Amino acid sequence: MTDALRLDRARRRLFRDGRLFDPGERRWSATADTAGEVIGTREAVRWLQRDSGNPCRPPVAVIGPREAGETERQAAFALGSGLAALGIVLLCGGKGGVMEAACEGAATAGGLSIGLLPDADWQAANRFVTIPLATGIGEARNAIIARAALALITVGGGYGTLSEIALALQFGRPVLALLDPPAVAGVMPMASVEAALDAVCHIVLALAYLKSSPV
Repeated sequence: MTDALRLDRARRRLFRDGRLFDPGERRWSATADTAGEVIGTREAVRWLQRDSGNPCRPPVAVIGPREAGETERQAAFALGSGLAALGIVLLCGGKGGVMEAACEGAATAGGLSIGLLPDADWQAANRFVTIPLATGIGEARNAIIARAALALITVGGGYGTLSEIALALQFGRPVLALLDPPAVAGVMPMASVEAALDAVCHIVLALAYLKSSPV
């Protein structure tokens, strides 16, 4: 999906095709210096999040129905675990179904999850949420999730999920989709959890990414 990335760990510099990555701005600029070991995008994100000194702080949201089937829950769990392994904070609605499974996956992998609840009581969060935020604003909290996330990954879908997708697209946020989500123009279908995590890495590193998952 991209040219080779090179990492100079001693100098905390990431290069790609004659360009240098600025972790703070998440931008690439021209440089003649391209020294370093060749690494993949996931390793580059792990370095950015853990060792660069300037990680990407916006969370990535996992959204989907409360009444989730087992296949949806398994995918959400894998997404939460995968984001945690990359050092990326998970954002979700903090309730059950897809949200709970994603939080459980993040917790299992030692990651951090934020549950943005529609309720006024933080105890309404599922038991795996690291940081429950009780908004008391009902489903209007969907707009905050869509605005706050660097990108959104939808697992399946329903009316609430559809509203988050529409808001995210309106706000210019990338939306990745798994397991037969609502058909909305601008949403990028992913063939697997692994493809979605790879796309997230490209977004975090401000690299071009495919409009659909690789075959």
